Amino acid sequence: MHVFWERGYEAASIADLTAAMGITPPSLYTAFGDKERLFLDAIERYALGPGSAGSRALAEEPTARSAIQRWLEEAADELTRPCHPQGCMMVMATTNCSVAAERVQTALAKRRAAAVANLQSRIQTAVEDGELPAGTDADSLATFYATVYQGMSMQAKDGATPASLLASVEMAMRSWPVADVRPSESAAARAKPAKRLAKAGA
Repeated sequence: MHVFWERGYEAASIADLTAAMGITPPSLYTAFGDKERLFLDAIERYALGPGSAGSRALAEEPTARSAIQRWLEEAADELTRPCHPQGCMMVMATTNCSVAAERVQTALAKRRAAAVANLQSRIQTAVEDGELPAGTDADSLATFYATVYQGMSMQAKDGATPASLLASVEMAMRSWPVADVRPSESAAARAKPAKRLAKAGA
């Protein structure tokens, strides 16, 4: 997995892969069929391990905002860990590939699209529950935060620190729409100062 993660799909040679796995080329082909199948298996392993922060946050956090903030904050740490290649394997592994790698590029594009769709679904639920303003464009908001994540991945690949990525997360979360205050809540908020003034006058 780390060879594909570090070098990308096309740049990772069979010699690199067999050396990392401690097996011979015939053994690799017997076990996986070809390089493409091995790559897709590595992507699945990544998705269930280092790349699982987003799905876990969406499943476990009580609000869409806290889920997305947790996902990005955990990514700031995960993307920069020295124990593995920097950046996100889903984002980096098929950049600058040739036409020959079209099938694996398509496979990763589908995974990324599914991740954005999960974000969109959670955000849409937040709109329906009143966590977000009624007019919020869930698709655009999901795409925005997915773009932030992909940018963080590129920055991590270039050597960004966790602190600098966390600063980006903080800025991104300032773009989170604020839910409209319900009329009853607004009236109650105005009534409290009035009551305090009345008591003070008494």
